[in-house]
Amino acid sequence: MASLTFINNTLFDHGASAQLGAVLATHKVKRPLLCTDKGLVELGMVRRLAANLSNDVSLSIFDGTPENPTQLAVEEAVALYKALGCDGVVALGGGSSMDLAKAVALAVTHEGDLIDYTAGLGGAQKIGQVAPLVAIPTTAGTGSEVSNGAVIIMKNGEKLILASKHLVPLTAICDPELTLGLPSFLTAATGMDAVTHCIEALLSPVINPPAEAVACDGIERAVKSGSLLRAFKDGGDIDARWEMMMAATEGAMAFTKGLGAVHSMSHACGADQELRLHHGTLNAVILPTILDFNRDHVGSKFERLNKAMGLGTDDDPAEYIRRLNADLGLPENLSEMGVQASNIPTLANHAAKDVCTFTNPRPCSAADYEALYRVEIEK
Repeated sequence: MASLTFINNTLFDHGASAQLGAVLATHKVKRPLLCTDKGLVELGMVRRLAANLSNDVSLSIFDGTPENPTQLAVEEAVALYKALGCDGVVALGGGSSMDLAKAVALAVTHEGDLIDYTAGLGGAQKIGQVAPLVAIPTTAGTGSEVSNGAVIIMKNGEKLILASKHLVPLTAICDPELTLGLPSFLTAATGMDAVTHCIEALLSPVINPPAEAVACDGIERAVKSGSLLRAFKDGGDIDARWEMMMAATEGAMAFTKGLGAVHSMSHACGADQELRLHHGTLNAVILPTILDFNRDHVGSKFERLNKAMGLGTDDDPAEYIRRLNADLGLPENLSEMGVQASNIPTLANHAAKDVCTFTNPRPCSAADYEALYRVEIEK
């Protein structure tokens, strides 16, 4: 079994989830709160995970994680944590469950409103040690199991970022077997989330060559090797699932150097609780437009990107991503996802304030975002 120590201790291999009991014992957690969603409970995944725990571990379950985690859901989980006397948090699920679990681990150890700890308000400096946290991803996309951030829809309706080294899970357990049978649409959407993380990290102007190398490796695993398309076409391809989970983990390792305008636009759209849009799908749809927008501001990095994707030096990566999205059955534009022209001013203002904007290769104002959203809706 691989043990990755790039950011935290990550146990990575088929069947790794059986190590949960040993991991909890290492962190002296006996009354964990498991943050997950109702779908994983219904699938029996929570029951199978609990079967690996010893009798001296009392597992409590919060299964109310929404598609895009909210401050209200965090508060519900916090109330349950305190009422049951829990002493740690386990995240089981995709990025939503892991982000919610991070916010819970923060909220049970810090006073005040959660919004006061968001990155845009200088909240990172206020975050100290949080409750012990273990993350177990069931999708290959977000990489939240090794990242220092969480994205939460606050009570004011904004989708904001919590970021601190203290929010990195103490241990991540990456078991590709948990992604077997993931529906093809979710395989595509979460896989393109991982690809977007790697690409935006590579193109970010922040100087961090090791992170860029990790990003390129993730792109090669997902795209050049064909693992994303193989996992999409055959949900039982265990080798492709392993490669995609590694690519997702590497994506989050890489974006320690920042993301970009794709995520700023995606966060703004994801804050709409009526549309309830999937983050990875948004990233996939928006990515080609932002590649076009950044084209003359990335130096020679498009050549590195093309090489990582297995393309020729002069190929257009934006066009390639558009074709890949089509092969994966993903929407062509935001209008197909329900975003309308009337939403643009609100979305643009939200995106311009998002912290990912500040590490985009090309400066992007609210007016720029209005134009970009218009392109995304009309294309």
